[in-house]
Amino acid sequence: MNLPKISIVIPTYGREEPLIKSIEDALHQDYPDYEILIVDQTPQHQPETESYLTNLANLGKIKWFRINWASLPGARNYAVRRADGEIILFIDDDVEMQPGFLKAHAKNFENPEIGAVAGRVFDKMKMADAAQGRTQGEGNYQIIEYLPPQAMDPGIAWYYIDLVHTVKPQQVLTARGCNMSFRRDIFIKHDIWFDERFRGSAVREESDFCLRLRKTGYKIWYDPEACLVHLGEETGGCHDISTRSTKYQLTFYHNHFLMGLKNLTANQALRLFARLFDCHVLGRPPCHKSASPIKVVTRGIFYILGFFKAVFTLIKSIWSNGQVYTKLDNQA
Repeated sequence: MNLPKISIVIPTYGREEPLIKSIEDALHQDYPDYEILIVDQTPQHQPETESYLTNLANLGKIKWFRINWASLPGARNYAVRRADGEIILFIDDDVEMQPGFLKAHAKNFENPEIGAVAGRVFDKMKMADAAQGRTQGEGNYQIIEYLPPQAMDPGIAWYYIDLVHTVKPQQVLTARGCNMSFRRDIFIKHDIWFDERFRGSAVREESDFCLRLRKTGYKIWYDPEACLVHLGEETGGCHDISTRSTKYQLTFYHNHFLMGLKNLTANQALRLFARLFDCHVLGRPPCHKSASPIKVVTRGIFYILGFFKAVFTLIKSIWSNGQVYTKLDNQA
């Protein structure tokens, strides 16, 4: 098998020990040809982390890029422009991987119809909750062989795509940002890049990218063997705000509306926005959020503000495509 060179991209912000562990796992991959690119948005590391990264960079084991802004899609685009691999693999800075991780991604690209690979993600917090449930006799660990047809419907797929419990390889609509790989041609030949208008934690920026990728005719293939553990740290990582902050709540809805307005038909968008309201505002399954009237009203306010903010983003795009960080990079 002629294995392609892989560029592992790790955007990072404000992480110390989890970042070091992620890099260590990347360095111990049993794969013949790969590189590691760290796009570091951290203003100042702890001395131990700084020393660790400096040493690896001096030894040529990583490419370490330090930038003075924080944007996940911007960091990914920045790395792609500096990557040498035929395959670009994105992971987060708080993951755990086994040595065969790269091979599991690479083998799928032997099929010329596959443009992207979505890997399986074990969320550490959910795994702990499941283990506790089993200990207390509360149900069994869920297994899904094939996702339901709704998982390929862009209007409602986001509530049916489960890349945690699914155990069979299959075509999917999108990937999870902490474990996904793409042919370099997607960026260079087809000129599809991550949209830097997705803000905050950049939730749904990978979905937006995958929806545009599918228009090229390439398939996105899910391979459960390409698996990792996502630690899910509360702050830091690829973004600069806490998931508990009001800023996060506003950008969460903004990003969902932006993805829908950009990529979906009117019917698909209406169904997405209805499910978004039902699940994330009213708190109905599968979100299972508090039904407290105060919290529902608060979430409803963010929902409305997020919609208008997304509309403004699109209006502003008439004279600016929003690729702010790419422009900064090009001017450097």
